Amino acid sequence: MQERIVRAVAGVMVLISLLLAIMVNVSWLYLAGFVAINLIQSSITRWCFLTDILTKMGVPK
Repeated sequence: MQERIVRAVAGVMVLISLLLAIMVNVSWLYLAGFVAINLIQSSITRWCFLTDILTKMGVPK
């Protein structure tokens, strides 16, 4: 369950970043880059801050 939530949040953040880059300012693409870096980091280290938050909230793994 947590993995699906993490993927959904990452996808939503990238879409928001792209929309803001088109409508407001290209600098919003840094948000998409930050999300990508966090996804790569979590795949290497097997640690994700959002997973820790979801665990504390009681969301099942």
